[in-house]
Amino acid sequence: MSAGHGHGHGDHGGNKRIALLISVLALLLALSETLGKNAQMAALASNIEASNLWAFFQAKTIRQTVLRTAAEEVETGQMSEAAKKQVAKWKDTAQRYQSEPETNEGREQLAARAKAAEKKRDRSLDAYHNFESASAAVQIAIVIASAAIIAEMVVLVWIAVGLGVLGIVFCALGTIHPIAIHLF
Repeated sequence: MSAGHGHGHGDHGGNKRIALLISVLALLLALSETLGKNAQMAALASNIEASNLWAFFQAKTIRQTVLRTAAEEVETGQMSEAAKKQVAKWKDTAQRYQSEPETNEGREQLAARAKAAEKKRDRSLDAYHNFESASAAVQIAIVIASAAIIAEMVVLVWIAVGLGVLGIVFCALGTIHPIAIHLF
């Protein structure tokens, strides 16, 4: 790259290398944006799943409470044999609402599934934030690399390369270990 002391010829070989750098940075930007969008969509899907599971959990809780209350109310008075059978049936159903391992839809199972969906959502959000940081670093790198062509300053190229490497690091973190750095 010329330091600005040429005779109007410039360093076209240096400019080609910077153009190649910009192309690589643009590719990295497209990759980080795509990965970020995928992580964002996964976070939204997991959030909806967790919300649905917690709503189902609440519905089971309400049904369980209604059955227990009905059983307690009937138990306070004189009970016929039929009433005793009904109370036992209500208590069994209320207990089944608490834990249904065969269907994975008892309150205990629903809570565990909802917590797992929340964990997946949080991991996806962490990945998304890493990909967004990568995109920002690479966008700035592209601008600085473009300015390096005009300003003919080698230091700008190195700054752009450094930001590109930072973008790669954030992409790797988003893919491999999203919870390593919490920026947001």
